[in-house]
Amino acid sequence: MPETATPPALDALARYNRRLLWVASLGGLLYGIDVGIIGSALPYLQATSGLNGDQLSIVVAAVLLGMTLSTLFAGWLADAIGRRTLMILAGVLFVASIPIIALAHGYAPLVSGRLLEGISAGLVGVAVPLYLAETLPAAIRGKGTAMFQWLLTLGIVLAAAVGMYFSLRVAEVAKLGDAARLLAFKDAAWRSIFWVSLPPGLVFLAGCFFLEESPRWLYLRGRRERAAAALARSRNAADAAAELNAIAASQTEERERKQRRKESLLQRKYVLPFVLACVILVLNQTTGVNSIIQYNASILIQSGLSDLAAHRGYIVFTLVNFLATIIGMMLVDKRGRKFLLTLGTAGAVIGLAWAGTLFWMNQRHEVRVTAAVQALVTPNQSLALRFTPALAHQLAPAITGPASLSVIYSYGGYRAATPVLRSDQTAVAPVVITRAASLPSNRVLAFSANPFGSLAAARRAPLKIVQATLTPLPSAAWGWLTALSLFFFMASFAVGPGIVVWLALSELMPTRIRSNGMSIALVLNEAASTLIAAAFLPAVGEYGYATLFFLFAGCTIIYFLVALFWLPETKGKTLEEIEGFFHPRRAGAAQ
Repeated sequence: MPETATPPALDALARYNRRLLWVASLGGLLYGIDVGIIGSALPYLQATSGLNGDQLSIVVAAVLLGMTLSTLFAGWLADAIGRRTLMILAGVLFVASIPIIALAHGYAPLVSGRLLEGISAGLVGVAVPLYLAETLPAAIRGKGTAMFQWLLTLGIVLAAAVGMYFSLRVAEVAKLGDAARLLAFKDAAWRSIFWVSLPPGLVFLAGCFFLEESPRWLYLRGRRERAAAALARSRNAADAAAELNAIAASQTEERERKQRRKESLLQRKYVLPFVLACVILVLNQTTGVNSIIQYNASILIQSGLSDLAAHRGYIVFTLVNFLATIIGMMLVDKRGRKFLLTLGTAGAVIGLAWAGTLFWMNQRHEVRVTAAVQALVTPNQSLALRFTPALAHQLAPAITGPASLSVIYSYGGYRAATPVLRSDQTAVAPVVITRAASLPSNRVLAFSANPFGSLAAARRAPLKIVQATLTPLPSAAWGWLTALSLFFFMASFAVGPGIVVWLALSELMPTRIRSNGMSIALVLNEAASTLIAAAFLPAVGEYGYATLFFLFAGCTIIYFLVALFWLPETKGKTLEEIEGFFHPRRAGAAQ
């Protein structure tokens, strides 16, 4: 029996769709690198930079702030210059940000580079899901958007793998017993971790030049022939013609509506999907997922694991995320968005409550050493802390084993916190608290730090230790139990919210408000993520990990209820059919 050959036209369609899927979804890889790379670099940056906890939190959160800022205008840019062009711009900014970070010496260039990296990620977060939703056929749109999330998780895995490699190298250098050499190697390690992320950005940037622009955007701009040609690259002739007619009908209806009257955007069909998408995106961040990813190695170190074991735990954590995302990809177009989101949020609540309980059980043994640390303050109102076993015993003689120390301090109305220190870590630069390093350098920064504070008074105020807490370090077995709870959380999140959030963003928004609606929703998403990341280390110092994990669990319960009672099922529906869910008249006609 002769073999049936694939028609050349169909083969070309399949090749182009594969290229479209992979290149566009590489944006997810960059997004994942942006989110995950700091998790690998942070322990070494913390050990060598001399930055305090607030400054380290800002370095972490700068990416998220950049995402927030860029999503403010990303929707407008997507409409003005096109989805593909916006993806190219995002690639350029990502490539430019890496040398700024890797060559940085000091706080300001670090924050600047991370901010630029975040702006790139924010543009990717709007442009790529929008491009995939408007370019892919309905039958594979769920797979395409899930692939964006899959490569996002792969980016986090690759960042963790690079961190694991340098953790092994650090362990080898540590065996030599040369503290100065070890400190220098840790400084080189975090810089190298950022350099390694440059090649994927170059591949994404180059690949975008080989893609067609979004046919919906082209049609909206009056380029009908280009729109038809773009559709023909990814669909057979009949499907391309049918979709072009659907786009034309949608645009005709929109023009007629505008001619009849200035239609209010406060109608039910616009407000409900917009509010629902915004709520889902904000709740997605209040699970704490980005902070748990970015601070993962640091969390595991404080749970009782060694530096090397924590990086091993982090790479397992990212692999769990990666594999669970594959499972979610296989299920998203079979079981539907609503089922996965409900299942995933329920599991995430269990994982967060589990981790919170483990930290709470250990925090019951903490000792307040505020007065003892205050006694170490020098006459010039500064403090240099190298947290050794001897100092731990001096501060709390009852604690005989390894311990962790967190210090919250203030000059006048301006508070800050040190990173959480471990007494058993070697080759860590001392934490130096001085007035010059702790206070804002000008009134604008002072106002943002504390609108009610007086910078002039703070420059004369003594150093006050607000709170110093010493906690016995748990055993390694306890640390792995904590890691297991985070693995369970990540698996649950990846199967459900991790995939569904991007679909909710691109599918729920009606065509008329999709670009700007996605931007506003992403601004809220990134703003929530930025606030959580910026407050994470100071909140850990003041309240402990247990309180944060319980807070995240409470927010995720609300997320579960929203998914269960308010999210409509959108699998297998065209974008126009999904609009019918929120437009009673059109929904009835469709039935």
